Formats: sequence, C-alpha cells, structure tokens
Amino acid sequence: MRFKNYYVPTLKEDPADAEVISHKLLVRAGLIRKLTSGIYSFLPLGLRTLKKITQIVREEMDRAGCLEVMLPVVQPAELWQESGRWDFYGKELLRFKDRNMRDFCLGPTHEEVITDLIRHEIRSYRQLPINLYQIHTKFRDEIRPRFGLMRCREFIMKDGYSFDRDDEGAEKSYFEMYNAYKRIFQRIGLRFRAVEADTGQIGGSFSHEFMVLADTGEDTIVVCTSCEFASNIEKAEVKIKLNEKESLEVVPEIEEVFTPNKHTVDEVAEFLNVDKSKIIKTLLYIIENEPVAFLIPGTRELNEAKVKSALGVVELRMATHEEVKEWSGCEVGFAGPLKLKVKRIYADNTLLHKKDLVCGANKKDYHLIHVDMDRDVKVDSYLDLVNIEETDPCPRCGGKLKFLKGIEVGHVFKLGTKYSKAMNATFIDEDGKEKYMVMGCYGIGVSRIIAAAIEQNHDENGIIFPPSIAPFEIIILTLDLKDSKVLETSESLYKFLLNKNIDVIWDNRDLRAGFKFKDADLIGFPIQIIVGKKGVAQGIVEIKNRKTNEKLNISISEFKEKFEQIRQNIWKEWGIL
Repeated sequence: MRFKNYYVPTLKEDPADAEVISHKLLVRAGLIRKLTSGIYSFLPLGLRTLKKITQIVREEMDRAGCLEVMLPVVQPAELWQESGRWDFYGKELLRFKDRNMRDFCLGPTHEEVITDLIRHEIRSYRQLPINLYQIHTKFRDEIRPRFGLMRCREFIMKDGYSFDRDDEGAEKSYFEMYNAYKRIFQRIGLRFRAVEADTGQIGGSFSHEFMVLADTGEDTIVVCTSCEFASNIEKAEVKIKLNEKESLEVVPEIEEVFTPNKHTVDEVAEFLNVDKSKIIKTLLYIIENEPVAFLIPGTRELNEAKVKSALGVVELRMATHEEVKEWSGCEVGFAGPLKLKVKRIYADNTLLHKKDLVCGANKKDYHLIHVDMDRDVKVDSYLDLVNIEETDPCPRCGGKLKFLKGIEVGHVFKLGTKYSKAMNATFIDEDGKEKYMVMGCYGIGVSRIIAAAIEQNHDENGIIFPPSIAPFEIIILTLDLKDSKVLETSESLYKFLLNKNIDVIWDNRDLRAGFKFKDADLIGFPIQIIVGKKGVAQGIVEIKNRKTNEKLNISISEFKEKFEQIRQNIWKEWGIL
C-alpha cells in the first residue's frame, strides 16, 4: 500500500471531548471518528487493526473446535421475557417497537437467541457438546458513554456459547475457552491477567475476567504476592479475622451520648476519641421498593456489586435525605440500626461478634456507645459487603495483597442451567431421560482491545502498536523522493517485503521528513525503514524499532539476507508466540 493513495487523516491537536490517551490517539492517528455519543466509525487504518484482531480470535476459536455463526442484532422481547431478563437487565437494554407495536431490543448479548436456536435443533446427547461463536456488533445504551472505544454504546464483540450434557463437560468447555483466551491475548502481545470476577447481569456460577494491565484502567485487580490468587475488587472476598479474646469481653449497657453536629465518621471518631473501625456506618438503600439497611465498619466502603450478587438484584439506590429522615426519625449522619424503620438489616462479616462499637442513635446530635452486635443489633444476615483493602490478608493463603489497575477485554462464564431451564432447552440423555443442557458463555471486546492496547503501549509521540495488530507492521519512509537512487531503493525494498507477504505501507508522499516521522510515530507502526539520500549514498538504510526507539543501520546489499532476523527479534521483544 502506498501512503499517497491511502486515507490517513491525522490531526495535530487532541479532540476536545477525549479524556483518556487511547481516545486522543485513535482520533489523532486517523483510526476512528465519532458519529454521536458512544458511536464511532472505523476509518481504513482502524479497520485494518480491527480485522487483525478478529482474525486472531477466529483462528483460536476454530483451533478450539468452535463453530462460527451470525446471529441477528434485533431480538424479540418474548425471548428476553422468557429468560426473565426483559425487566431485570436494566436501562442499558435499548427497547423499541416495530410498526406492529411488537417489542424488540438491540442485542447487548445473545444468550437468549442462541438458546432459542439450540433448543430447536439439538435433541440427543449424541449432538453434544457444541460450542458456537460469532464476531458481531452489540449495542448497550450506556448512561454515560466515555473514553472512546473503552466504554461506548455500539461495539464489536466476540461472544461464544457452549452446550454440554453435564457439569463435568461444561467445566471442560469452560477451561478450553479459558486457555484459548490466554493464547489470543498472548498472540496480540498484551500484558494481561486472568482474575476471578462477579457474574453480573449475565449470571452463572463462576467467571473469570481477562484484564489488560494499564495504569489508566477503570478496574482494580487484587493479586496475592504469595499464591496464584487474582480477583476483580468487586469479587474479592474479605477474609474474616475473628478475635476470640474480644468475643468474650463484656461491655457496659448502651449509653446515649451528645455529639453536636458530628455527622461523619471522622468527626465522631475524633469527638469520642475512638478508632474509626469501632464506628458502625448505617447505609440506607431502596431495593425492590423496600427500605434496607447495610451496616459496615467506619473504615470500609460498601461494594454495591457484592450487594447485588448476594441479594440477587440488578438495581439498588441510596436513600434520599427525606427517606433517611422518615426511616430513622433524624437528619443524615445520625442513623443507626436500633429501632430503624426498615424491612431488613444486613451487616458485613467483619462486624460479626464485634463489641463496644459506636452507632447513630436515630436522634439528632446523638450517638450510642458500647454497642454489642450480638446483644443489641438484630441482623437478618451477615454477608461479605465491603471492598477488600490492600492491608487485608489474601483470602486464599493469608499472604500479602497488591492492587493493580486493569482494563477488561474478555470474560468467561459458567452459566450452568440458568438459561436452559428458563427457556426449556433440553436433550434426551443416554439413559432416555430429558435433561437441561449445561451452558457456558465467553465474550471478548474486540474493538475495546484496540483502546486497551494503546493505553498499555504509547509514549509522548503516539501509539506503539504490537506488530500482530498494527494497521501495517512496517512503514518505509522515503525522505528524498526527487533522488532517483532513493526512490529506486525504496521501491525495491517495498516490492521485496510485499513478495514476502509482509504487511507494509510505503510513505511516498512529497512532504518534509519531520512530518513523515511524526505521522509514523503517531500511528505507531512497529518497524520503520528510513531511506534517505545520505544513507543510500553510503549504501545503508536505517531501521527503527518503535517499541524501544532504537535505530539500526543495515547494508542495502545485505537487507534481504538480514531483515527477517531483525524482524523476528522485534516480535520476540513483544513476547508474541
């Protein structure tokens, strides 16, 4: 491909609405353009990278024995109503009516569609297992789309679904996909970590997320420095440290104390001269139209993902000031669990058997001291409700934890029979009995991978693409087009690389050298071959490694002999298999 005939609309300035580096560079490098909020067009360079990622995904899916299908984007409401997710999924599901006033949605995922397809086709155990996948457009009506391709409304996703006879087969399918995903991200050249994760709105018994490690990642990953434990912070359980000596202590009866204008944990702790961990935070929420209270230590933060998972709900909201006053009888900051007008009270596991605590008195400017959880507080259930902290012990081995930042690019779920039971997807087993198929679900954010790769690999000059997914692996930069020897050398190298089936673009534009260098660095071509008048006169060309910015002079006469080894060394630096 010749640059002069290619459409590469690079920009000097960052787009005004871009917040993260990947969004800025994707637009500046001419890979994408915004159509409307959360919806983007892929330009030629961006589409080439997208196709390279989909090809790697497709090859590894085929290698794992999966079969590719193409499912409709528009889905009838009846299927979602049958699975129970029409109302459960939330406002991200874009619903609409056709001309006959029938309800439909744009597919954010395809569990219902694939289950409906299979239940009409598979009747015997002899037809199982089967694993189907697609690479297709999805739509989720995000309340606040942002960060370019990182969190948009319309995106490209690979989603796959396995159907097995039993749990043993389902787990085998699950880990086949788990390993296939590892190969995919290794081939792309990403630094990643597979972590335990919450199943969220997809559901299922367990799942893993594949996280690209990047300081700008939205997700916090919890890893142990002593064992293999790795988890998303939304999932990581807090290991309870029971103090037997403390549980045997006898504390005085509850006492009401005056705490004028002391609303926050910090203010109350300082006023009463107690540790913040001794204060109970009483958080009031609405769940399924009912008032609910959550009790957590003053040093902790409520993890709403854990709440949703533990209680099996999709939405919850914090109580308004008016609701707090109605249920507690006082202003915000003085609510406590005693005599609280709520349907249920849940307490975090870290409060189990705790004594001599402080809580709100449900009376303005007053708190209670000497509170004993076992003696004084009526708790419906103790649950794991709070975020794990870096100072907590590893929930597996008790070792030291470390927090990392990551970007989710893949997710695998063991669904079990959640959808097959709801939608009556059955088969006749070897014993002649009708049984529910056991399912798995496997997703990769194909378009998001582009943004994640850039977040992980960039510098002040632009993108640093891994060679496996760069729009072109190599760019030939011709600096003196009017010099016949320079032009002849450039064309010879260009044809040689094309004949080797190497992905190359030749910058044959009649522009200043500095302009060409800036574009090459901005777009992030992994290998730059620089052909200039001075070098050609000396019988050499320059090769630049975009990852390290190292430059190497190579004899033109030895180029064909030595270049492949140089190229392989650059791929090895990326750790690409």
